[in-house]
Amino acid sequence: MWPKWGKPSRNDTSSPAADLPSSVATPSFKDIHSLLHDEDETGAACRRKASVFHRVRMATAALRTWRSLQSSTLAESGDKRIVLYYTSLRVVRKTFEDCRMVRSILRGFRVAVDERDLTMDSAFLTELKGLLGRQQLSLPRVFIGGRYIGGAEEIRQLHESGELKLYIEGAPPAAASACEACGGVRFLLCSVCNGSRKCHTDKGGFRSCGCCNENGLVRCPDCCTPIV
Repeated sequence: MWPKWGKPSRNDTSSPAADLPSSVATPSFKDIHSLLHDEDETGAACRRKASVFHRVRMATAALRTWRSLQSSTLAESGDKRIVLYYTSLRVVRKTFEDCRMVRSILRGFRVAVDERDLTMDSAFLTELKGLLGRQQLSLPRVFIGGRYIGGAEEIRQLHESGELKLYIEGAPPAAASACEACGGVRFLLCSVCNGSRKCHTDKGGFRSCGCCNENGLVRCPDCCTPIV
């Protein structure tokens, strides 16, 4: 027969609640407050992530606007000469490939580029160190309108984004033919020592020529001009 209904005694261990393991507990108001607190922390974390993303997006937009304004300023300036410092040596492959890439990009715009090969004249290296204020330099380096633009990576990014065209607008066009004096090499053989780096005088005998560089060359006056 079914047992009679009644209030369980305090010592009755046969009730369903007594059969439950100690690890299982019914939820209380304290547990609900804890859950709500966890949800508040999760929501705050999401809001912080959204805030960081928003700040990054605003910074990116500001940077793009600044670049556009700078490009417009450069386009309006009168002097848009392009000067490229590079090397033609193949000793370091990556440097040679970077220089070749930048030369190819700039020549593709068909504008005049003052290419300054540090291999041909070490004075270009001294000049570049003075402009950037650094002793350790990587090549290539590009200046437009007397302003430093960047190296290989910066030129590549500007070219891919289309911003490099804004920098170059207004630059003088490339010559239709090579320079008649140097044939486009930008250097001439020293007329004083004929490239031997030695001069002879009746009084002092042989001495080092002071008119040419370490290679016995002088810059072509029709091609090379100072950057400032």
